[in-house]
Amino acid sequence: MVDFYSLLAIYLVIINILSLLMFGYDKLKAKRNGWRIPESRFLVLGLLGGAVGIYIGMRLFRHKTQHTLFVLGIPLLMVLNLVVIYYLIRGLLA
Repeated sequence: MVDFYSLLAIYLVIINILSLLMFGYDKLKAKRNGWRIPESRFLVLGLLGGAVGIYIGMRLFRHKTQHTLFVLGIPLLMVLNLVVIYYLIRGLLA
């Protein structure tokens, strides 16, 4: 049986990889003037734990680095993700 910590780690890895890949896909579509992924979808992914993947994607693909919402919002979501993870783990240890 898999414990909560392992499931949490697996979840965070998957959502951050998904966020990173979606960011790269959106950058590719932006270059080709194709259908784009809505910004709200990235923000929801960030809220659900994928903020690190989005931040890495911003730097790696140089994408949305001029959008104030992303420049300020994604680091704030990273902090929020850490706080939620801390309280989840702390609550289980109590």
